[in-house]
Amino acid sequence: MLYLLASAIVADDRVLANSPQKDLESYAVVVKASTAQDAEWRKVVDALKQKHNATVITYTSSVDETLAALSDLFPRYACFVAKPEGAGRLFVAQVHQLTRQLDDDPYTDTLWGVLTGYDAANALEIAMTDQPLVIKKVASGTEFAADMVTEGQWYDELVKNKHVRKSSGGDAEQLNGPDDTTKPIVDLLNKYHADAMITSGHATERDWQIGFRYKNGYFRCADGKLFGLDTNQEKHIVDSSNPKVYLAIGNCRMGHVVDQDAMALAWMNSAGVRQMIGYTVDTWYGYGGWGCLDFFIEQPGRYTFAEAFHANQHALIHRLETYFPKEVSQAKFPLAGQPRIRQFEVPAEGVALGLRPFDAVGLLYDRDVVAFYGDPKWSAKMASLPKYFQQSLEVSDDVYTLTITPNRGSGSFEPVNTNGSQRGWRPFVQFLPHRIEDVKIVAGGEMKPVIADDFILVPNPRTTNPESEYQLVFRAQRQ
Repeated sequence: MLYLLASAIVADDRVLANSPQKDLESYAVVVKASTAQDAEWRKVVDALKQKHNATVITYTSSVDETLAALSDLFPRYACFVAKPEGAGRLFVAQVHQLTRQLDDDPYTDTLWGVLTGYDAANALEIAMTDQPLVIKKVASGTEFAADMVTEGQWYDELVKNKHVRKSSGGDAEQLNGPDDTTKPIVDLLNKYHADAMITSGHATERDWQIGFRYKNGYFRCADGKLFGLDTNQEKHIVDSSNPKVYLAIGNCRMGHVVDQDAMALAWMNSAGVRQMIGYTVDTWYGYGGWGCLDFFIEQPGRYTFAEAFHANQHALIHRLETYFPKEVSQAKFPLAGQPRIRQFEVPAEGVALGLRPFDAVGLLYDRDVVAFYGDPKWSAKMASLPKYFQQSLEVSDDVYTLTITPNRGSGSFEPVNTNGSQRGWRPFVQFLPHRIEDVKIVAGGEMKPVIADDFILVPNPRTTNPESEYQLVFRAQRQ
């Protein structure tokens, strides 16, 4: 339980406090009436209601019907419970758009997740998971910043036989891996008991192609069970029960629950996945997926998985609103087709950052198509390690002070890892311990911050000669 503080310091992953006050961690469970009336799925709703003292909001046909109730409640968290047949890409897009409409700013107004499962029993297992997860072991089918994790292993989807292993307390080392990595990756789930899994490369709702530039095996599913199928057509069953998170940051359609036989549900049902992100459509631009690594893996211990996903969404929307406001106002629902590139203009300050008309198209395409599955309040965090920069928030009465301190000299604000697409240079995002209003900036306005009711966003200065400290000071009233 998080208490609001009259005087507090929030520094990365810890809160120092001396005056607990009213708890404002409100939680909404949003569910279709027919789902809530199903005896087995009602258990899922009831479990969340009991765990979080939640308010249940129902709708008859469209989740958009809940806008007024959600706006009135204005919950810190919103969990959208849905059967597999109701959790497809259109539903995910509707949730994205709905949760940006609770007030009049363009940003997402609540930390949300879609909770589903292969069946009601699987969904209930996810809903009842309450022990916080501290992620120490990371497994991957693509390169990640191994120096930012306690330990982990990855097999390169681009370079055959490349295997990198980081042992606890040691440095990452490159090893000679097998030609076919299907069984070794299955073993990372079944035997190594990874706490987090990362994948990229070609995929559909039915499979994941492990190798991107060379022949390799597949992950596939049947009847809610995940398995590897190697190049010799040998099947390797995934049976991994330890709770974990799954970052399908670069896969096409891995996050699309097209029906009960979708890969996403098999990851939840037989691989212990409690929270997951993934594209519901083909991916090509990448900001919405790959960027989650910048916040979650590369700032270890600063954000929960849900916070990291939403921080990246805030960053995406900020880029759109800052450099392409006219295009945002004119854009139609992106799933209806990509807008024509020639319609977009890039302002001078965007050109200075290297932005092109192409970027407006990509950002709009990515905005509503990455799903977050699971209970958004369940805490899954990377084990805390030294970060490229320190970020702290001090709250004293009505004065808020956000301080950013470089830890690695000239490279403090640069990309940590560049594998993938649209990597690095993310803004600094600080979630607030409570909602605020009536903001008046005292110092730091030249940094062009966004101060919303529940978070602060400060653009990355993109400098190779950072100052010793960056500070934003403002006054605000608690809502």
